[in-house]
Amino acid sequence: MSRHSLQSPWIHGAVLGLLAAAGAAQAVENGAPITPFGVFDFGSGMLPPPTEVATVGLRTAFYRASQLRDDAGQRSPVGLKLKVDSIGVALVKMTDISVLGGKYGAYAVLPYLNMSNRLSIPTPVGPLNLAGSDSAQGDIQIAPLVLQWTPSPGLFANAALQLQLPTGSYDKNRLITAGTNHWTITPNAAVTYILPSGFELSSTFQLNFNGRNKDTDYRSGVEYQQEFALGQHVGPWTFGVGGYVYQQLTDDKRAGQDIGNRSRVMALGPVINFFELGSGWPLVWVHAYKEFNARNRAQGTHAALRAAWSF
Repeated sequence: MSRHSLQSPWIHGAVLGLLAAAGAAQAVENGAPITPFGVFDFGSGMLPPPTEVATVGLRTAFYRASQLRDDAGQRSPVGLKLKVDSIGVALVKMTDISVLGGKYGAYAVLPYLNMSNRLSIPTPVGPLNLAGSDSAQGDIQIAPLVLQWTPSPGLFANAALQLQLPTGSYDKNRLITAGTNHWTITPNAAVTYILPSGFELSSTFQLNFNGRNKDTDYRSGVEYQQEFALGQHVGPWTFGVGGYVYQQLTDDKRAGQDIGNRSRVMALGPVINFFELGSGWPLVWVHAYKEFNARNRAQGTHAALRAAWSF
């Protein structure tokens, strides 16, 4: 068969069955983490200072994958060509209001995604080729509670309670879709430590508690995400290595029944950061990561460019 989209519940169910039979059933619905990772690297424990207006951030990211990994980490016989390009605008407002010894703030992130996926599923009568795409707004993220602390010189920490709203484009019959069609509650924390020598250690930690997709009666398991970066400051530049660790902690549920499908992946690669106070240039981050040790999900490459301006 040639190109198809999931135009009926029968085809949708058949594809899920074929994927499971081929050992490529994906953890979490649609086979991807609910909230994006590869977002934070250097300076993750540092939030922008209070300003009259706000800080505006812009992030572009590019993900490519050509293989699926099964529950044992082996390459699946199902062929894959996955592309996810995204651009997101973040608005961060920090204040001088003190809460629990930290400075209070809030943020919102508005993403737009351009996604495509091609699958080639082995069957007794030959490969079943499926293709789908979606270019649309993704789920908006808001954090009504953000706190920033500076416990000592060179040490920065923050915590936030983030909500991901089911505002993105969604169609349960699509092979790939920009929205998740459910709420996600994400508590997260981050820390940055810069030694007097200019060596930096940064990391973020978060949990995703996912709601039920009412259209599919599917609830993705609890997810743990950690991102990190370590490197050396040289003038306005920071050079080093970063990456992420992703692990699904609980099983997915369909119609209230556990169905397993826990996923994981790790990534590592170079990171560069530029920041020169008073130069008029924005704060800029660039990284490129290679994924490895994946289970129950795609394994590929991830690159991102971020910039931020305070007004």
